[in-house]
Amino acid sequence: MAKQNVAEQFVDILARAGVKRLYGVVGDSLNPVVDAIRRNSAIDWIHVRHEETAAFAAGAEAQITGKLTACAGSCGPGNLHLINGLYDAHRSMAPVLALASQIPSSEIGLGYFQETHPDQLFRECSHYSELISNPKQMPRLLQTAIQHAVGQSGVSVVSLPGDIAAEPAPDKPLETALVTARPTVRPGDTEIDKLVALIDEADRVTLFCGSGTAGAHAEVMEFAGKIKSPVGHALRGKEWIQYDNPFDVGMSGLLGYGAAYEATHECDLLILLGTDFPYNAFLPDDVKIAQVDVRPEHLGRRSKLDLAVWGDVKETLRCLTPRVKPKENRRFLDKMLKKHADALEGVVKAYTRKVEKHIPIHPEYVAAVLDELAAEDAVFTVDTGMCNVWAARYISPNGSRRVIGSFSHGSMANALPMAIGAQFTDRNRQVVSMSGDGGFSMLMGDFLTLVQYDLPVKVVLFNNSSLSMVELEMLVAGLPSYGTTNKNPDFAAVARACGAYGVRVEKPKQLEGALKDAFKHKGPALVDIVTDPNALSIPPKISAEMVTGFALSASKMVLDGGVGRMVQMARSNLRNVPRP
Repeated sequence: MAKQNVAEQFVDILARAGVKRLYGVVGDSLNPVVDAIRRNSAIDWIHVRHEETAAFAAGAEAQITGKLTACAGSCGPGNLHLINGLYDAHRSMAPVLALASQIPSSEIGLGYFQETHPDQLFRECSHYSELISNPKQMPRLLQTAIQHAVGQSGVSVVSLPGDIAAEPAPDKPLETALVTARPTVRPGDTEIDKLVALIDEADRVTLFCGSGTAGAHAEVMEFAGKIKSPVGHALRGKEWIQYDNPFDVGMSGLLGYGAAYEATHECDLLILLGTDFPYNAFLPDDVKIAQVDVRPEHLGRRSKLDLAVWGDVKETLRCLTPRVKPKENRRFLDKMLKKHADALEGVVKAYTRKVEKHIPIHPEYVAAVLDELAAEDAVFTVDTGMCNVWAARYISPNGSRRVIGSFSHGSMANALPMAIGAQFTDRNRQVVSMSGDGGFSMLMGDFLTLVQYDLPVKVVLFNNSSLSMVELEMLVAGLPSYGTTNKNPDFAAVARACGAYGVRVEKPKQLEGALKDAFKHKGPALVDIVTDPNALSIPPKISAEMVTGFALSASKMVLDGGVGRMVQMARSNLRNVPRP
């Protein structure tokens, strides 16, 4: 049997760790690893057109599966292209192993062609970033990188010079066990006792939930029911907590809606569950706050806490709920539920009034129809910008759907690359990329990746020929919009030229049929929808500082936005509210 080289050993270890695909672009220093993958049936090489796409795709796959994924870039410019997607994966707590191949080891530090120092460059967006400078390092170093990525839920980067990758591997490498799953974390009894005391003393408790409530829906509902608590959420908590939730009061933050803001400010005790909600301006400073998080470094970094609890949400609530006293008075809960429903009904009219005649098409109407037609277990990948607004307000979670985006890093152009990674996990599951024309055109070259692998991703393109979220930012700052206009092609024609299904929609009456036809198509498809560039968004609560210079006409237009089917959910919940 031929002796393995370092690259082959590297690929074998990735396979043992459960990695199924390596996303990247081939190149000189990376060639030994790519060749090793060619000869290893356990891992597929996924050839994308840009390394940024590789990192976004790996991050999306990790978010969908919860398992370790991998991406790679060749030396210098190749692996530098990974950095934006790796930042996103790291801030999304997605376990990703990035291979940054390096120039020949003998030339490092001598200003060689394409020389960079990836082991240093990637440190800010990773838990672990190290250079392999000797073949004997590789097995242990790669194992350490894997355990950092999995154990701390984020990115690890391994820099590997091409010449070392091609060298013979050490004899009899250690076959040590690999950590591929995280444990649960339970708080101590002292912290549980303190939290019980805070809850029992409070008359009005509100829960505000983030992505850390994944897998804990039942526990949150049981807890909220026992203490009669309204339940609000951040954007990353929407998919985990909003569905089948009779205590739902909506979302807070810049994309918020409903009564979440009021519920978090009018309570006696606010409990933050698994959220690293970044906008402290939307959090109260005059109520008691307790925070539960599995990441201790997140505790208290957004607001002053009265109690910090280190633990994952599910295990914490399993310990907590049996010990708190049930609350009988639900006046605060019912008040917030009514405020929530009233707030939603006050704006729902925008996307239902004469939409069949409105040209350009209301983007709210597009999102509402998309929500109705998409599969019950669809994965939505969402571009940063106004697509975030439409997804937050119109895509209805149900426990089976997934909604992922660059919600923590806020990068443009993430939706299409994320859809690639999501679709590779299951070719039979519907994956919808909610793309803006700005984000789509930024990494449009990887639409060809959909065609090359015949991935049945459906790109729903909100095409308003502008960077409309930036226009809103300029309006709020009292600035005239400048540099925000895009001169776009017929994207549907571009899709057809690439060999995919493409259709352009300019009238509302064409929309439903176009989406249905695209969803029926077995391969990749793009629906280019010309939408109204004047459709904007505004937060649920606005300070004077937030709207300095904001024109009255724009304010009226913005405040007339919609919320889709969420008003139905709110009214359904109100039917269960006892009447006086």
